[in-house]
Amino acid sequence: MGKTTGRATAAALAIGLAAGAAHAAERFPILSPEQMTPAQRQVADAIMAGPRKTLGGPFNAWLRSPDLADKLQRVGEQLRFHSSVPARLNEFAILITARARDADYEWYAHYPLALKAGLRPQVAADLAKGQRPRGMAADEAAVYDFVTELRATHRVSDPTYGAAHKVLGDQGVIDLVALSGYYDLVSMTLNTAQVATPADGALPLPARHGPPRGQQQ
Repeated sequence: MGKTTGRATAAALAIGLAAGAAHAAERFPILSPEQMTPAQRQVADAIMAGPRKTLGGPFNAWLRSPDLADKLQRVGEQLRFHSSVPARLNEFAILITARARDADYEWYAHYPLALKAGLRPQVAADLAKGQRPRGMAADEAAVYDFVTELRATHRVSDPTYGAAHKVLGDQGVIDLVALSGYYDLVSMTLNTAQVATPADGALPLPARHGPPRGQQQ
Protein backbone atom coordinates (compact mmCIF):
# COMPACT_ATOMS: atom_id res chain seq x y z
CA MET A 1 0.00 0.00 0.00
CA GLY A 2 1.49 3.37 -1.05
CA LYS A 3 2.04 6.16 1.44
CA THR A 4 -0.63 8.41 -0.08
CA THR A 5 -3.25 5.67 -0.13
CA GLY A 6 -2.24 4.57 3.34
CA ARG A 7 -2.71 8.09 4.71
CA ALA A 8 -6.11 8.36 3.06
CA THR A 9 -7.18 5.03 4.51
CA ALA A 10 -5.93 6.02 7.96
CA ALA A 11 -7.84 9.31 7.74
CA ALA A 12 -11.03 7.49 6.82
CA LEU A 13 -10.58 5.16 9.75
CA ALA A 14 -10.07 8.13 12.06
CA ILE A 15 -13.40 9.50 10.89
CA GLY A 16 -14.97 6.14 11.64
CA LEU A 17 -13.49 6.18 15.15
CA ALA A 18 -14.87 9.65 15.79
CA ALA A 19 -18.28 8.58 14.53
CA GLY A 20 -18.42 5.73 17.01
CA ALA A 21 -17.08 7.67 19.97
CA ALA A 22 -20.51 8.40 21.40
CA HIS A 23 -21.24 4.70 21.99
CA ALA A 24 -19.06 1.89 23.25
CA ALA A 25 -21.20 -0.97 22.00
CA GLU A 26 -19.88 -1.36 18.45
CA ARG A 27 -19.13 -5.03 17.90
CA PHE A 28 -16.37 -4.78 15.28
CA PRO A 29 -13.40 -2.67 16.40
CA ILE A 30 -12.16 -0.24 13.79
CA LEU A 31 -9.26 -1.82 11.88
CA SER A 32 -6.19 0.34 11.45
CA PRO A 33 -4.22 -0.12 8.23
CA GLU A 34 -1.53 -1.93 10.22
CA GLN A 35 -4.09 -4.43 11.50
CA MET A 36 -5.49 -5.23 8.07
CA THR A 37 -4.51 -8.26 6.07
CA PRO A 38 -3.31 -7.64 2.51
CA ALA A 39 -6.75 -8.62 1.22
CA GLN A 40 -8.46 -6.20 3.60
CA ARG A 41 -6.10 -3.37 2.65
CA GLN A 42 -6.79 -4.00 -1.02
CA VAL A 43 -10.55 -3.65 -0.49
CA ALA A 44 -10.13 -0.61 1.77
CA ASP A 45 -7.97 1.06 -0.88
CA ALA A 46 -10.54 0.29 -3.58
CA ILE A 47 -13.32 1.88 -1.52
CA MET A 48 -11.20 4.96 -0.82
CA ALA A 49 -10.32 5.28 -4.49
CA GLY A 50 -14.02 5.19 -5.47
CA PRO A 51 -16.70 7.85 -5.06
CA ARG A 52 -17.38 7.21 -1.34
CA LYS A 53 -13.98 8.24 0.08
CA THR A 54 -14.86 6.73 3.45
CA LEU A 55 -14.83 3.40 5.26
CA GLY A 56 -17.75 4.36 7.47
CA GLY A 57 -21.10 2.60 7.53
CA PRO A 58 -21.00 -1.17 6.92
CA PHE A 59 -17.53 -1.35 5.40
CA ASN A 60 -15.51 -1.80 8.60
CA ALA A 61 -17.67 -4.82 9.45
CA TRP A 62 -17.61 -6.17 5.89
CA LEU A 63 -13.80 -6.07 5.85
CA ARG A 64 -13.93 -9.15 8.10
CA SER A 65 -14.88 -11.00 4.91
CA PRO A 66 -12.77 -9.13 2.34
CA ASP A 67 -13.77 -11.04 -0.80
CA LEU A 68 -17.43 -10.50 0.04
CA ALA A 69 -16.75 -6.88 1.00
CA ASP A 70 -15.20 -6.19 -2.39
CA LYS A 71 -18.14 -7.63 -4.29
CA LEU A 72 -20.69 -5.85 -2.12
CA GLN A 73 -19.01 -2.47 -2.33
CA ARG A 74 -18.96 -2.76 -6.12
CA VAL A 75 -22.68 -3.56 -6.19
CA GLY A 76 -23.35 -0.66 -3.83
CA GLU A 77 -21.33 1.75 -5.97
CA GLN A 78 -23.39 0.75 -9.01
CA LEU A 79 -26.73 1.12 -7.24
CA ARG A 80 -25.95 4.36 -5.47
CA PHE A 81 -23.94 6.29 -8.06
CA HIS A 82 -24.87 4.77 -11.43
CA SER A 83 -28.50 3.67 -11.04
CA SER A 84 -31.05 4.51 -13.70
CA VAL A 85 -33.37 5.60 -10.85
CA PRO A 86 -33.19 9.41 -10.38
CA ALA A 87 -31.22 10.47 -7.30
CA ARG A 88 -34.26 11.88 -5.46
CA LEU A 89 -36.16 8.60 -5.82
CA ASN A 90 -33.05 6.50 -5.17
CA GLU A 91 -32.35 8.27 -1.89
CA PHE A 92 -36.03 8.13 -0.95
CA ALA A 93 -36.00 4.36 -1.42
CA ILE A 94 -32.90 4.12 0.79
CA LEU A 95 -34.68 6.11 3.53
CA ILE A 96 -37.70 3.82 3.23
CA THR A 97 -35.40 0.86 3.79
CA ALA A 98 -33.66 2.57 6.72
CA ARG A 99 -37.03 3.21 8.35
CA ALA A 100 -38.25 -0.32 7.73
CA ARG A 101 -35.07 -1.74 9.30
CA ASP A 102 -34.82 0.86 12.11
CA ALA A 103 -31.33 1.56 10.78
CA ASP A 104 -30.28 4.75 12.54
CA TYR A 105 -26.90 5.09 10.84
CA GLU A 106 -28.41 4.53 7.41
CA TRP A 107 -30.97 7.24 8.04
CA TYR A 108 -28.29 9.58 9.41
CA ALA A 109 -26.10 9.05 6.34
CA HIS A 110 -28.78 9.35 3.65
CA TYR A 111 -31.25 11.87 5.07
CA PRO A 112 -29.14 14.89 4.02
CA LEU A 113 -28.43 13.28 0.65
CA ALA A 114 -32.16 12.82 0.05
CA LEU A 115 -32.90 16.46 0.87
CA LYS A 116 -30.01 17.61 -1.34
CA ALA A 117 -31.46 15.51 -4.18
CA GLY A 118 -34.81 17.29 -3.80
CA LEU A 119 -36.90 15.22 -1.37
CA ARG A 120 -39.15 17.50 0.67
CA PRO A 121 -38.39 17.59 4.42
CA GLN A 122 -42.05 16.93 5.30
CA VAL A 123 -42.02 13.72 3.27
CA ALA A 124 -38.94 12.54 5.17
CA ALA A 125 -40.41 13.64 8.51
CA ASP A 126 -43.59 11.61 7.99
CA LEU A 127 -41.55 8.61 6.87
CA ALA A 128 -39.38 8.84 10.00
CA LYS A 129 -42.55 8.56 12.09
CA GLY A 130 -43.49 5.37 10.25
CA GLN A 131 -46.34 7.08 8.42
CA ARG A 132 -47.22 7.16 4.75
CA PRO A 133 -45.79 10.54 3.78
CA ARG A 134 -48.22 13.30 2.92
CA GLY A 135 -47.74 15.41 -0.16
CA MET A 136 -45.60 12.97 -2.13
CA ALA A 137 -45.09 13.68 -5.81
CA ALA A 138 -46.61 11.06 -8.11
CA ASP A 139 -43.24 9.43 -8.82
CA GLU A 140 -42.41 9.36 -5.09
CA ALA A 141 -45.75 7.70 -4.31
CA ALA A 142 -45.08 5.09 -7.00
CA VAL A 143 -41.68 4.27 -5.47
CA TYR A 144 -43.04 4.28 -1.92
CA ASP A 145 -45.90 1.92 -2.79
CA PHE A 146 -43.66 -0.42 -4.77
CA VAL A 147 -40.93 -0.71 -2.13
CA THR A 148 -43.25 -0.99 0.88
CA GLU A 149 -45.59 -3.49 -0.81
CA LEU A 150 -42.73 -5.69 -1.97
CA ARG A 151 -41.20 -5.69 1.51
CA ALA A 152 -44.49 -6.28 3.33
CA THR A 153 -46.11 -8.88 1.07
CA HIS A 154 -43.07 -10.27 -0.83
CA ARG A 155 -44.99 -9.54 -4.02
CA VAL A 156 -46.05 -6.51 -6.08
CA SER A 157 -49.58 -6.16 -7.39
CA ASP A 158 -50.24 -5.23 -11.01
CA PRO A 159 -51.42 -1.67 -10.21
CA THR A 160 -48.37 -1.02 -8.00
CA TYR A 161 -46.02 -2.49 -10.58
CA GLY A 162 -47.67 -0.51 -13.36
CA ALA A 163 -47.28 2.80 -11.53
CA ALA A 164 -43.59 2.16 -10.82
CA HIS A 165 -42.94 0.90 -14.34
CA LYS A 166 -44.53 4.03 -15.82
CA VAL A 167 -42.04 6.14 -13.88
CA LEU A 168 -38.93 3.96 -14.09
CA GLY A 169 -39.24 1.55 -17.00
CA ASP A 170 -37.81 -1.97 -17.10
CA GLN A 171 -34.30 -1.09 -15.97
CA GLY A 172 -35.49 1.27 -13.26
CA VAL A 173 -37.77 -1.33 -11.72
CA ILE A 174 -34.93 -3.85 -11.56
CA ASP A 175 -32.54 -1.21 -10.18
CA LEU A 176 -35.12 -0.32 -7.52
CA VAL A 177 -35.55 -3.96 -6.48
CA ALA A 178 -31.78 -4.39 -6.27
CA LEU A 179 -31.38 -1.15 -4.31
CA SER A 180 -33.97 -2.26 -1.76
CA GLY A 181 -32.30 -5.63 -1.29
CA TYR A 182 -28.82 -4.15 -1.06
CA TYR A 183 -29.82 -1.60 1.57
CA ASP A 184 -31.69 -4.27 3.51
CA LEU A 185 -28.30 -5.97 3.76
CA VAL A 186 -26.53 -2.71 4.62
CA SER A 187 -29.09 -1.94 7.33
CA MET A 188 -28.90 -5.43 8.82
CA THR A 189 -25.11 -5.14 8.89
CA LEU A 190 -25.23 -1.75 10.60
CA ASN A 191 -27.71 -2.97 13.21
CA THR A 192 -25.80 -6.20 13.87
CA ALA A 193 -22.51 -4.32 14.16
CA GLN A 194 -24.21 -1.63 16.29
CA VAL A 195 -22.61 1.13 14.26
CA ALA A 196 -23.24 4.36 16.13
CA THR A 197 -24.32 7.64 14.59
CA PRO A 198 -21.97 10.59 15.08
CA ALA A 199 -24.75 12.57 16.82
CA ASP A 200 -24.45 13.45 20.51
CA GLY A 201 -26.43 10.41 21.62
CA ALA A 202 -29.69 11.43 19.93
CA LEU A 203 -31.16 8.83 17.57
CA PRO A 204 -32.48 10.12 14.24
CA LEU A 205 -35.38 7.66 14.10
CA PRO A 206 -38.14 7.15 16.68
CA ALA A 207 -37.81 3.61 18.05
CA ARG A 208 -40.59 1.25 16.97
CA HIS A 209 -39.36 -2.24 17.82
CA GLY A 210 -37.46 -3.93 20.64
CA PRO A 211 -35.46 -2.44 23.52
CA PRO A 212 -33.95 1.07 23.34
CA ARG A 213 -31.24 1.23 20.73
CA GLY A 214 -27.73 2.29 21.57
CA GLN A 215 -27.82 0.46 24.90
CA GLN A 216 -26.11 -2.75 25.90
CA GLN A 217 -28.56 -5.67 25.98
